[in-house]
Amino acid sequence: MVTAKKPSTATAVVTPTPKAPAKKAAAVKVPTPVAAAAAPKAAVKKSPAKKAAPVSATPVTARPAVTVEQRHNYIEVAAFYVAQRRGFAPGNPVDDWAMAEQEVDRLIDSGHFSR
Repeated sequence: MVTAKKPSTATAVVTPTPKAPAKKAAAVKVPTPVAAAAAPKAAVKKSPAKKAAPVSATPVTARPAVTVEQRHNYIEVAAFYVAQRRGFAPGNPVDDWAMAEQEVDRLIDSGHFSR
């Protein structure tokens, strides 16, 4: 038969030994597994994955490269045709030029003129 030892009734007196004062370290709170599970997780915003733009052989531009001289020549010819459409009746050549500019810019934007 096994008998357990009873704790002794004698108490030992422990005297603390003097130590040099330690530097106070910054208090670091280490979460325990239970506290970490109970603590709310910090909201971390993940940026949505950006899809790569499709690679094309030709870059898309607002206007194809047309020189100033070419554009001026196109407008000059178009202004002639605007005046011809109205039968060369007396009118305002500035209005003819403005209408020709609009037509040429529309054609340049749509890709009809290119180098």
